[in-house]
Amino acid sequence: MRLALPRWTGPLAVKAAVFITVMCCALAALLGVLVHVSVTNQTVGQARDTALSRLEEATEAYEAGDPLRRGAGLDPRGLPAPLRELAVSGRRGTVVAETDGHPTMWAAGPAGGGRALAVRVDHSQGERTIDGLDSAIVWSSALAIGATLLVGAFAVTRVTRRLHTTARVARRISAGDLDARVGDPRAQDPTRPQDEVASVAAALDSMAASLQGKLLAEQRFTADVAHELRTPLTGLHAAAELLPPGRPTELVRDRVAALRTLTEDLLEISRLDSGRERLEVEPEPLGELARRVVRGSGTDTRVDVVRDARVETDRRRLERVLGNLVANAHRHGRAPVVLTVDGPVLTVRDHGDGYPDYLLAHGPQRFRTESGTKGHGLGLTIALGQAEVLGARLEFTNPPDGGALAALTLPQQP
Repeated sequence: MRLALPRWTGPLAVKAAVFITVMCCALAALLGVLVHVSVTNQTVGQARDTALSRLEEATEAYEAGDPLRRGAGLDPRGLPAPLRELAVSGRRGTVVAETDGHPTMWAAGPAGGGRALAVRVDHSQGERTIDGLDSAIVWSSALAIGATLLVGAFAVTRVTRRLHTTARVARRISAGDLDARVGDPRAQDPTRPQDEVASVAAALDSMAASLQGKLLAEQRFTADVAHELRTPLTGLHAAAELLPPGRPTELVRDRVAALRTLTEDLLEISRLDSGRERLEVEPEPLGELARRVVRGSGTDTRVDVVRDARVETDRRRLERVLGNLVANAHRHGRAPVVLTVDGPVLTVRDHGDGYPDYLLAHGPQRFRTESGTKGHGLGLTIALGQAEVLGARLEFTNPPDGGALAALTLPQQP
């Protein structure tokens, strides 16, 4: 079972700060232990040498019958029992022990008769030296860790700021802003050393430029094809009007009309792709507009006005959006088809099989429809493009009780 980490551990800056802190603490602890052990051994060693030297002097004085110096004696009070046993057994030794509340270095050796000759040396200064060193290690380590953390956080923040900029530009590109670029100074100056962030920024800018070029070429191609088709279609339409009445003439005229509609749709899509569409805003009552759209569609569509509203919008574009939604509902869905007005929200619902999964996941796609259905997938694409020009939000869903639902939410006016 994988351990779930808190959300605050996600950012790279937090991870870097934690890593730097842990490594600094580990390094400071290791160095502190090494210095502590080294200085302790040196201090205790000096005290031991001093105690053994005094024990040697005390032994010579004891054997010569001279009085013992202060701090030396036979089986003195406070002599640690293990050290006395060692001395009685005929060996010399030293030990640090607490005597009368003070750290003391004891040295003892055999004195004959089952007694021990011992000397003691005050070890308080050595303990204070070690304690002072430990305090200095702790404070210096804390300062070093703090300084390293600040410097590391500053360096990491500079990197993460550049990464956030790159991610923000990538999101703008995915949202359709193909003019967005990172413009990392390191990537633009080849004389400066290139790090990984600069490489990613340069790759993203290159990808955006390539994608923009391909899309512009595709838009120009679509517009050029549609414009080139207009002239022969005009002549073809005029020729079809001259044909004698009959079933073949009706079929020709129907196909010519379908081809003209497709050409006009392609031109409209190319204009929407260019991003140069401008709104002609004027007050419009949505209830009356919805009824006008239904009358113009020539379909059996019910209009329900739950709450009428008067909004500032482009009437022609809004009628185009609603007309395409109504036509799509009748072409691909089943009756009844209902156009509902509820304030600034207009919905078109049919009771067919619902929208396909790809459309719900990715939105309308030109020249893509489910197998077996008629059309070119341009009606909903144009509706979505015109809704974006209006500043409205167009959403496609399949209600739980069946059918397909398109909801157009117009922007709210103050």
